[in-house]
Amino acid sequence: MHFTNSFTAALALAGSALASPTDKRATVGLSKAMRQRGRSFIGTALTLRGDAQELAIVENKADFNSITPENAQKWDATEPQRGVFTFDDSDRYVDFATEHGIQIHCHNLVWHSQLPNWVTAGNFDNETLIEIMHDHIKALAGRYKGRCTRWDVVNEALEEDGSYRKSVWYNTIGEAFLPLAFKFASQVDPKAQLYYNDYNLEYNGAKTDAAQRIVKLIQSQGVKINGVGFQAHLTSEPTTSSGGGVTPSQNTLATALRKMTSQDVDVVYTEIDVRMNTPATRKKLNMQSKAYQRIAASCLAVERCVGMTIWGISDKYSWIPGVFPGEGAANLWDEDFKKKPAYYGFLRGILRGGKNGPA
Repeated sequence: MHFTNSFTAALALAGSALASPTDKRATVGLSKAMRQRGRSFIGTALTLRGDAQELAIVENKADFNSITPENAQKWDATEPQRGVFTFDDSDRYVDFATEHGIQIHCHNLVWHSQLPNWVTAGNFDNETLIEIMHDHIKALAGRYKGRCTRWDVVNEALEEDGSYRKSVWYNTIGEAFLPLAFKFASQVDPKAQLYYNDYNLEYNGAKTDAAQRIVKLIQSQGVKINGVGFQAHLTSEPTTSSGGGVTPSQNTLATALRKMTSQDVDVVYTEIDVRMNTPATRKKLNMQSKAYQRIAASCLAVERCVGMTIWGISDKYSWIPGVFPGEGAANLWDEDFKKKPAYYGFLRGILRGGKNGPA
């Protein structure tokens, strides 16, 4: 078989979800394919731990042109005591992105989790907690002014039924904490793209509708919001933690994305992984590949889906088995850093998504 260019070659290769990971025709890469389709980036969550195999994959620009610090920029890591900031670890990731000439999706400014005790148990009044939020955003986002491509400004403010999560922020400030956080972030770093980020938005249900209302709320205050992040921590088969649900159809995924873009904001998939009941089998890996393909294809079917980030490289370091016992094998590379069928399914979704119906 003769191929005229690497893009055509990769398309043919991706046609088989179980293509060999050593096939030399797979030269286009995830990021290169995404950019050839006119979109901005493919990224990965990153923890800098000195694993040469992992870094070699991250540094391959054919596959990745963006990173998200996995934990280094969260509140407990950056302001363990009020007004005492620790940026050494966070600096490593921003410097890594700068040195490699890639984007960085900075993560995150305001979240209910991974907060130090002084915030959650401080019993601050409304005015004081707003001041604390402002000072944190000013210090963290201000340190990287002009360097973060995107910021997750507010993370996971919703319950599954679409109501607001009863966090320290909501309980004390009310829903006003959302536009306030975006206002502070836009003042500190006017060039960064500002995102609301949450999970289980992919099912186009009550939580998706609620995220749309958050966008409208922020916009109604005349405050900048550039996009919504769909985390996409999903499953390829029913699991105990999923309650029987699996990765939605491509149409459902795309419809949920369009619900946000109809509000004149961009969308991205920010934390993609697709877990299964372990151990993995050939059949399960094939199902996972198809799920990854649906996710990628749904993004390419929506004009303002500008990019996608997978939540880590290898199953070796996945967070899932520690949180969901008996589940895992969720990433594109296995524990030995070999490409799984999911890699080729994801690539196929990028190459064919949005072209003449489902990929």
